[in-house]
Amino acid sequence: MRLLTASGVLLFATLGSAHAEGDSLVDMLGPREIAVGEAMRGGATGASAIGLNPAGLPGNRELVFEGGYGYRPTDGASLVHTSACDSTSAIPGCFFYDYAGSNPDLDGMSMHRTTHVLGTSLAYPLSPKFAIGSTLKYFRFDSDVMNEPKASGFTTDIGASAQLTPSVNLGVAGYNLMGTESTEFPRAVGGGVLARPMQSFTISFDARWRMLDNDKSARYGGGAEYFVSTSNGQSGFPIRAGVLHDNGLSATYLSAGLGLATLRYSIDVTGRYAASGPSDKMIIASMRFFGPRLRGPASDGE
Repeated sequence: MRLLTASGVLLFATLGSAHAEGDSLVDMLGPREIAVGEAMRGGATGASAIGLNPAGLPGNRELVFEGGYGYRPTDGASLVHTSACDSTSAIPGCFFYDYAGSNPDLDGMSMHRTTHVLGTSLAYPLSPKFAIGSTLKYFRFDSDVMNEPKASGFTTDIGASAQLTPSVNLGVAGYNLMGTESTEFPRAVGGGVLARPMQSFTISFDARWRMLDNDKSARYGGGAEYFVSTSNGQSGFPIRAGVLHDNGLSATYLSAGLGLATLRYSIDVTGRYAASGPSDKMIIASMRFFGPRLRGPASDGE
């Protein structure tokens, strides 16, 4: 626990000044996916599947409750996530709630934005190696920033996941495909591949494209995770690092994360900052509590 606390302080202290950048496509992501450059669409499980690819939920077989908090300093943004995911049933699913609140300073005036998202994700395994999934979200967006209208309603994500080989997974997903024109919930498509060359080592590469008429920007990311097991094999430390490039912002981000994983709970802490382009930084952490676990595909190095 001391190692995790010290690592979180070090990550936060080394980040420079920030330029706030976020919407539902990034504000709903957690520390594990951010640490590896948002590159987990090929192997997202649990809460990571909610924001990246709901079809990944059958990738493990466990009941898990998760809570997380992220902070973006420049606009004082707070990012809160809670979820309950059960992949032990015939149709794996999650319930979740996300909140994003920020106070951007625009032309010397302090503004306020809030976004609430409540929803459910479900996966439908069509075979042991292929699954599809969907996420239904209700959102409410409020803002006192000029030309940012309030919005609320429902929108949907759809994804698919395939196991190409015992160690290689492919995932694709579409986001906010129906029911919203809000700029905070832009339409987008993404895909990625995740490979596990060793049981304790995972690498992944992803891309995501917006589908707006005036914004065809893309994000390309990749990362790796190495799981260091303790001597008893019942716990360990996932170490993660990644790189992400956004061609719309002409920005490149570096990220790193550290975790503690046991049979009953896990803690993850991640920091990210912009190495080029508009300055930006974030620190985010989460804690998971596990219920019953069944034999199934390995995930998260646990």
